[in-house]
Amino acid sequence: MGQQFDLLKVRLNEISDVNHAASLLNWDQETYMPNGAAQSRSEQLGTLSKISHEMFTSPTTAKLLKLAAAEETTMKNAKKAAIVNIAKRDYDEAKKLPSEFVAEMARVNSQATHAWIDARRQSKFELFAPWLKKNFDLARRAADYLGYTEHIYDALLDQYEPGMKTSEVTTIFTDLRDQIVPLVHAIVANKDRITDDCLHGQFDKQVQEDLAKKVAAQLGYDFNRGRMDYTAHPFCIHFAIDDVRITTRIDETMFNTMFFSVMHEVGHALYEQGISHDYDRTPTGTGCSLGLHESQSRMWENLVCRSRESWVYFYPQLCEALPVFKDTPLETFYKAINKVEPSLIRVEADEVTYNLHIMVRFEMEMAMLDGSLKMNDVPEAWNAKYKDYLGVVPENDAVGCLQDIHWSNGLIGYFPTYALGNLISVQLFDRIKKDIPDLTDQFKYGEFSALLAWLRKHIHQHGRRYLPPDLIKRASGKNLSAKPYVAYLKAKFGAIYQL
Repeated sequence: MGQQFDLLKVRLNEISDVNHAASLLNWDQETYMPNGAAQSRSEQLGTLSKISHEMFTSPTTAKLLKLAAAEETTMKNAKKAAIVNIAKRDYDEAKKLPSEFVAEMARVNSQATHAWIDARRQSKFELFAPWLKKNFDLARRAADYLGYTEHIYDALLDQYEPGMKTSEVTTIFTDLRDQIVPLVHAIVANKDRITDDCLHGQFDKQVQEDLAKKVAAQLGYDFNRGRMDYTAHPFCIHFAIDDVRITTRIDETMFNTMFFSVMHEVGHALYEQGISHDYDRTPTGTGCSLGLHESQSRMWENLVCRSRESWVYFYPQLCEALPVFKDTPLETFYKAINKVEPSLIRVEADEVTYNLHIMVRFEMEMAMLDGSLKMNDVPEAWNAKYKDYLGVVPENDAVGCLQDIHWSNGLIGYFPTYALGNLISVQLFDRIKKDIPDLTDQFKYGEFSALLAWLRKHIHQHGRRYLPPDLIKRASGKNLSAKPYVAYLKAKFGAIYQL
């Protein structure tokens, strides 16, 4: 019993190894690779992507999947059954994409990423525009290969949030906008009640790094199975359940830039480090979806690390590391890190305005896909939407349409999952507080293990075993809704701004 499954798992392990070798090259490209290596790196990534795709879609894999699926009907091991089912689902999707096309995407994405880094450094969108066009052309071709019934965006969104439709995202965003915009206006009318002056100054890079690493470890991030490096755009990446890495960027004039980006990526890393080892080196051995993944990063970044209770514990450590904060009362600091202000940079946006940044990107992606927005007009369109949605206008492309790495990586259809993650994080957190009534009080004493244990049990360990809506329902007891998230924003920021 299980012989066919064992043969399939060997095959899946080999394919996973090739994929993770490519991921390691991607990580190197964004951290340490010399500029002159861009062309050769794109070829290397193209070759590995082609090899992986051909192995996965080969007759050998198809035969093993069929035999293991037949064997799976008599299995009593739910984890093995999950591996077979997820692999079959991925196979059916991968089979729709020609290997040469997959290799072409990898090569172009690699070159586009290098062009984006250069364009962002010089704040010149025109250096990136040709590559942006190539990536959106590839996205249209991918959508055609994958197929869709309602909207071309559905095929791309489904790669990151399985089963979610563009129409559902549009409805959710419309509801959120109707609730959030009046809240933003009310807060802006009372903006003088909060100051974040204490966050501005000169903060040594090494001191910030040491503090961020210390807090990350206290939250549960295992540095024996991970590491932290610097990059232009922070991210988390995994090569195995026991090799999950995070990156960050530094600003020595603003305290919260690095600190909260690290806590965000730690949330992602805790998810990957908590997946069952039974799923390692298989398609099931990663997060359920990007929405679920983002729920973890936003939970640890915002619901934990921006909470008053957590800073009762962390603040003495901050004051010891950076004595300048000794002159700032804890309550002043707490309000400062939760200041709401329409701003330009998504990754530094406050909780209230964050989703408006996502809506801009979602609408622009759809416009670029359907051709109603030409690539050369992207900066102007971006600036107009920021003025309309947030009342601010970028002073240059680097802080405008070039701020995110996603489009250079070909991650089109990804952005809505950030907003979905915000919703999921609060819905899960509400359930956790019911199961652990003194949860937030534990934070005051540096106790985060109960929260992590709950997440390990109900979310992390399952990897991709369940579809996103099923896992959300299993964990929280309810279908996804925006109501808990909106209620959370109104309660927290209503209190901070005395609305």
